[in-house]
Amino acid sequence: MRGGNEDHYEAFFRTVFPKALAVARRVTGDRVSAEDAAIEAMAKAHVRWKRVGPAPWREMWALRVAVNEAIRRLPRRALPPMPTWEPTVHREAGQSAKQSDPAEEVVLRQALTAALRRLPRRQREVVVFRYLVGLTESQVAETLDISHGTVKTHLRRAIAELRKNMDQNLKEEHLASLA
Repeated sequence: MRGGNEDHYEAFFRTVFPKALAVARRVTGDRVSAEDAAIEAMAKAHVRWKRVGPAPWREMWALRVAVNEAIRRLPRRALPPMPTWEPTVHREAGQSAKQSDPAEEVVLRQALTAALRRLPRRQREVVVFRYLVGLTESQVAETLDISHGTVKTHLRRAIAELRKNMDQNLKEEHLASLA
């Protein structure tokens, strides 16, 4: 790369690398593996800069590569049993339920991360792009090159599996809280 293309890549890197790192971290649950996956994704983006396509597609492409690289780095061993999570809820007069203990949030995050690891690859990709990256279902379909209906099916199955593994009433807000 020379001149303007290098400047464009540097701006792209500064914008996309933190997102790629965050997504990879959610998939792996491990900082070192996530860094490796994000760096690999950004290196592939650099090498394929002209072939990846126009700017809006580059970010989605790089995030998809980061997810794939993160999945590739997951250990192939059995995972430990899932921790259960039962929040302490306090209600004050005229207020809705609130979580009072930050430690419970940490336990929930760890449990959700472990449950995400147990999902099949495509379901995990769909959940990560939908809830952790924040894409719409249509954008997830475009990013993964699958139909909108397939995205909905994978989301439905993944959430059902997560609920079963979490042994609780998992809500979309819990998934969004991982981002």
